[in-house]
Amino acid sequence: MYAFRRSKALAAIPAAILALGTFACLALPAGSAWAEYPDKPIRFVVPFAAGSATDQLARAVGKAVTQEATVSVVVDNKPGANGFIAASDVAKAAPDGYTVLITTNTTHAANEHLFKKLPYDPVKDYAPVTALGRGGQIMVVNPQVPAKTVGEFIALAKKEPGKLSFGSGSSSSRIAGELFQQMAHVELLHVPYKSNPLAITDLLGNQIQMMITDTATGLPQVKSGKLRALGVSGKVRSPLAPDVPTIDEAGVKGYEMSYWFAAYTPAGTPPAVVNKLNQMLVKAARSDTAATFYQTTGTEVFTTSPAELAKFQSQESAKWGRIIKAANIQPE
Repeated sequence: MYAFRRSKALAAIPAAILALGTFACLALPAGSAWAEYPDKPIRFVVPFAAGSATDQLARAVGKAVTQEATVSVVVDNKPGANGFIAASDVAKAAPDGYTVLITTNTTHAANEHLFKKLPYDPVKDYAPVTALGRGGQIMVVNPQVPAKTVGEFIALAKKEPGKLSFGSGSSSSRIAGELFQQMAHVELLHVPYKSNPLAITDLLGNQIQMMITDTATGLPQVKSGKLRALGVSGKVRSPLAPDVPTIDEAGVKGYEMSYWFAAYTPAGTPPAVVNKLNQMLVKAARSDTAATFYQTTGTEVFTTSPAELAKFQSQESAKWGRIIKAANIQPE
């Protein structure tokens, strides 16, 4: 690559030292390039539609990154196919830190147990960056449903098996509904959607009767009086809805279902870039700019190192696998 004019003095330099010097010359440009990261817009790819909890998180964190790093963040929503579209897009992107998947347990813990074949590998195709948050869900029904408690909903479902339907636009929402059926011993009709906001639209129109969805999507509709909350899926009541009991409290003993958010880049992204991106996202998630999202949605700020996220993802995949198997859900 480089032509050297060898002088007598240069010729006297041992070959090994000369080779080392040549290697250093070749290595410097790459190091300098990564030292400038980021120096152009970063794309946050979201597997769900605008208005979803993941979308809201991506925009809140993206705004904080923009303010701190002075480079713009573009949120690119690619909903549908259970996150396959967005996950595949990022897996095939250049591993340079400028394409980031802002996702959930749907693509990186549940899908591998819900489908016989994935168009991406949730471990091999990505470099973990950091977790970004975790939280519980809320069980909501259309006001026309004559049930004001979880117990009354269960009684209604048992009276007419298979007549009441529940929607889901993410694996968290779907498995929450499937687990509810299993533990409450009821039969409901599952209706899948590309994202939770789309399911909420049909729930508002009474095309479906129930959802267990993320608080960010469901609670605003409850507060506006358009939907009725029956329970929350966490171990404890949500501070945003203290009058709503947990589903466990309401009679389905042992019920619990939560979700989490995390960031990934394509496999092969240089460690220096992953670490820089980790620092940026952790700082953004804990910033005043992003605080409103976390506080108003009941989402816990949850950040990790890249290695910690990889370990957490492995543990979560095993847990979701057990839940899906126990719910007797056959891979599609």
